Amino acid sequence: MTTHALSLWSDDPAQIDLLPFDAVAQTVADALLDEALDPVALGLSGSWGSGKTTVLGLVAQELVRRTTPEDKILVVQTDPWRYDPATGAKESLIAEVLAALGTEINWSETKTEKAKSLLIRLSKRIDWAKAIKLAATSSLTLQIPDFDKLVELVKPREGDEESVRGLEAFRDEFAELIDSDDLKHIRAVVVLVDDLDRCLPETVVESLEAMRLFLAVPKMSFVIAADEERVADAIRTRFAATGRPEESDVDQQDPATLYLHKIVQTTIPLPALSHFDTQAYLLLLQLQGTAGAEQLTALIDRCAQVRRSGGTVDDIGVINGLAMEEELAFASRLTPLLYEKLHGNPRYIKRFLNDLGVRQSVASRRGITLDPSVVAKLMTLEALMKPEFKILLGWFAKGEMRDQLARLEDEAGRPAATDTAPDPDQPADADGVGDSESAVRPRRDGQRVPEPPVMATTSGQYSQAMVRWAKLAPPLRGLDLSPYLTLAASFAGVTLIDESLPERLRDIAANLMSESTRERASVTDEELEKLEAGDAADLLRHIGRTLRDQPAKQKAGVNAIFRILRRQPGVVSDACDALLMLPPSDITLATPLQFRRDDPAEIRSVLTAWKERLSEGPAKRAVESALTPQGDA
Repeated sequence: MTTHALSLWSDDPAQIDLLPFDAVAQTVADALLDEALDPVALGLSGSWGSGKTTVLGLVAQELVRRTTPEDKILVVQTDPWRYDPATGAKESLIAEVLAALGTEINWSETKTEKAKSLLIRLSKRIDWAKAIKLAATSSLTLQIPDFDKLVELVKPREGDEESVRGLEAFRDEFAELIDSDDLKHIRAVVVLVDDLDRCLPETVVESLEAMRLFLAVPKMSFVIAADEERVADAIRTRFAATGRPEESDVDQQDPATLYLHKIVQTTIPLPALSHFDTQAYLLLLQLQGTAGAEQLTALIDRCAQVRRSGGTVDDIGVINGLAMEEELAFASRLTPLLYEKLHGNPRYIKRFLNDLGVRQSVASRRGITLDPSVVAKLMTLEALMKPEFKILLGWFAKGEMRDQLARLEDEAGRPAATDTAPDPDQPADADGVGDSESAVRPRRDGQRVPEPPVMATTSGQYSQAMVRWAKLAPPLRGLDLSPYLTLAASFAGVTLIDESLPERLRDIAANLMSESTRERASVTDEELEKLEAGDAADLLRHIGRTLRDQPAKQKAGVNAIFRILRRQPGVVSDACDALLMLPPSDITLATPLQFRRDDPAEIRSVLTAWKERLSEGPAKRAVESALTPQGDA
């Protein structure tokens, strides 16, 4: 993926349809304008982040496209989630509808006093205090309140001798207003209700009651974009009764669902993104900010054509003047996991990309120079496969990460490339190049056997999820991932502790490996001399594993190995093993300089082992210089 300055994708509804939602929007518009469904309330159901708000916007655009001055479709967009709780949901929804009609009346050429009078009376007619009180005491049977209670909601007309006019009178006057000469040009009033599933139960029920009780007259239409199950749950909570049917009784519906279906005639489910849609969405999101308007439109149209024909991203072809090879490769690489783990949810996909962008930006500013594709692969594990990411952090804490990743990639069918010069007499390990702990270790005459690998290289030792992740490009074998994993662990609040190291040695190890000169000096020579032989060996193994996985700590680590060796002469073999855990490809020019001419032969044989595996270059020359006897040319 091409890297740019940090640019996040907004969670606001999309103004351009990057998703295959145009067909849904057109179907909704057809239903709203069907004269046989007048009035009508439609549900647009989908989980949070599935694109309901975007579809509502597309519905509004489609209705505007179909409107004319003589045959106008008045669209009222409302969001109960944003209503002022001090005003109330019923009041807010009805006020928005009346305000929209009032605007149309003011623009009318006739501007009759009759329409204005009706509008004023309707605005004053509802007694909101009584409406709120009734909502709080409605029947637990979830039925619409009876007529005697409903008539109490309606104020008398000004100067009217009747104490109440009744709900039916309100509806009659509202219908009269809609059908008045000032609004003859209005074909339909469409109220688009968004985010109802985010609201508190009180707001949900009041909004539904307003739709059902006050605005159900000809020319009125509603589209309620919400997760139907969450709305039903809100109704159950509001009336403090679950009323759920037994699971075995599949034909029975609970009262909350029946109540909702009494208001909403039919619900149109919003489809999740398919595998192709996910891939196309990733591609379009990446190119949205860089492609020209004509190029982006052409790409969207091409994706739509491929979708209809049942093709793949390979069929998108070339868009004139638009380079998208990197973006297409990125989308193809991540789609399988994102499609499965995020269930085709557009918001979650954008959130993943935003998290990835933030992590890449923070990592870059902290001097972490990993390729963006490597960060994306690690973020996939971190964000979508949390148990597996915890395993990776565990390997890192114990200094096993590089070896484990190498074996994991072997199992994933990613064998290592031969990029060094191994000794032909040494046996190759599973990587095909010899293991840094055993194959290149100098042969010694003693009884000691080289430390076995952490995990045997046999098929089935890793979960299918881990193997599948390892197959994602790019390969991670041999990369220094320690800065990124340290950053990721800090974000996750995970403490990286090598639990195989006895607790009594952890402070010593941390200080010896510190970047601070003061902290390293806090470990005295006397303290090292007093270490038990077993403790010294454990400490050396921990330092060696750290060198293997965290090359940035090489200087402190090698220095610590030699400090322990020179205070504990009996741990030569352990010191040798620790030094050999350092991959030769990571050796810096300063490391060979820490060897002395009078070091034990076994320790100096490490230099020989490194020399045999190093390619020509400054590091190899530094090793050769350290091997050259003093005084030789």
